[in-house]
Amino acid sequence: MVKVKAYELRKKEPEALQKQLEELKTELSHLRVAKVAGGAPSKLSKIRVFRKDVAKVLTIIHEKKRDQIKAANKGKKYLAFDIRPKLTRALRLRLTKEQAKKLPLRILKKKLNFPQRKFAVAN
Repeated sequence: MVKVKAYELRKKEPEALQKQLEELKTELSHLRVAKVAGGAPSKLSKIRVFRKDVAKVLTIIHEKKRDQIKAANKGKKYLAFDIRPKLTRALRLRLTKEQAKKLPLRILKKKLNFPQRKFAVAN
């Protein structure tokens, strides 16, 4: 079997991808059995290729699911957890720029009632 190309997988339907994934997994299991039974070195070298192919198919399946979720959530106020940026907990929970700029009422009144004085400096 030839190495799977990602651009070819992106053109396929999800059902075809699932079918190909099952085929790759069964072939991989056959190769692993051959490894235990002491198979030919040519078969043993194929194990790595099939593992990588399974990973490619799973990646494309996941990409397509994310694209569907993004399309479904487009224009909504809140995004699904899968789409939101991961970041760190501290960055996710920090104040927004607007919240950080806000001042308490007491400070606002103080600024309003006692503005910064302007002094004329003579040389």
